[in-house]
Amino acid sequence: MIVDDSTVARAVLSRMLASDPDFEVVALAGNSVEAVDALKSVAVDIVLLDVEMPGTSGLEALPLIIRAGGGARVLVVSSMAEDGAEVAVRALAQGAADTLPKPGASSPFNGRFAQVLGDRLRRIGRAGREREVAVAATPHPSRPIHLRDTPDRPLGCVALGASTGGLHALIGFLGALPPRIGAPILVTQHLPAIFMSYFARQLEAACNRKVLVAEDGRRVAPDVVLVAPGDAHLELDRSGGEVRVRLNRRRAPSGCCPSVDPMLAAVAEVYGDTGAGVMLSGMGRDGVIGAGKLVEAGGIMLAQDEFSSAIWGMPRCVAEAGLASAVLPPRELARRIALRAEMA
Repeated sequence: MIVDDSTVARAVLSRMLASDPDFEVVALAGNSVEAVDALKSVAVDIVLLDVEMPGTSGLEALPLIIRAGGGARVLVVSSMAEDGAEVAVRALAQGAADTLPKPGASSPFNGRFAQVLGDRLRRIGRAGREREVAVAATPHPSRPIHLRDTPDRPLGCVALGASTGGLHALIGFLGALPPRIGAPILVTQHLPAIFMSYFARQLEAACNRKVLVAEDGRRVAPDVVLVAPGDAHLELDRSGGEVRVRLNRRRAPSGCCPSVDPMLAAVAEVYGDTGAGVMLSGMGRDGVIGAGKLVEAGGIMLAQDEFSSAIWGMPRCVAEAGLASAVLPPRELARRIALRAEMA
């Protein structure tokens, strides 16, 4: 499906794809509302989505399109989606599989846009394909699920895992925390390395907290948010009274890099029963192994609820494994963490 308010853009993209035997254009939409409506009756593998459109923008509609598409991958194709740009970061954090700038005067494609487009579509359409049951296709819980009460223990460290739809969930969670909780905050968000610096700045501006991309050997500090770089897992080492970052690039069980599993396992090892993990919106199963290790060490896991998740994959796995103390919207999860902080 091609979603673009420009008739010319839809026609050009359609012609490019028509010449490639690997693809078939099965639907066209001139805006986000038309796209969501069409996805109710047309099954697609990939959605090409423009950003600047009248009414609801492509970015605003992205979570709705992912849900309506039943697992369809979204490639954001926009002149605003250059590598490292705000739009590209937001699109990837909200669930887009990839981004691609439209060809223009400063295009880096040198007349090869059709070839690059085809390569991108083949990559996201075939590699690492994971079909999730769309949130819209399953009944939403009418009330929050409380699996166990939060243990009465102090707070040593908070570790957040997120993927598809993670930016919105992270902002909601971090924004609802008190200014000081007295514990370091670790974040693993599935994003390529090139986007991480901007992603950290965006989190910092939205949540009014100090946010840094984690570096090997950096000391963790209370109330400072450390984000895993896009090409390494965020792990920890304790030496005496100090805890420092250790970056690891070995393959994780989930195949993700960065992966939530090593981060949660490190929190379990270093912080034990004072560690807290929070699994936010995301596709797949990354994090459930680490969550099990954290709970075994006496720590707690919290999970985002289905209703507020763009994709209820990663948090669902934690909840269904019986590892979550509570399954709630991000702001409610933050209140649980705040209560633990008050006990310290």
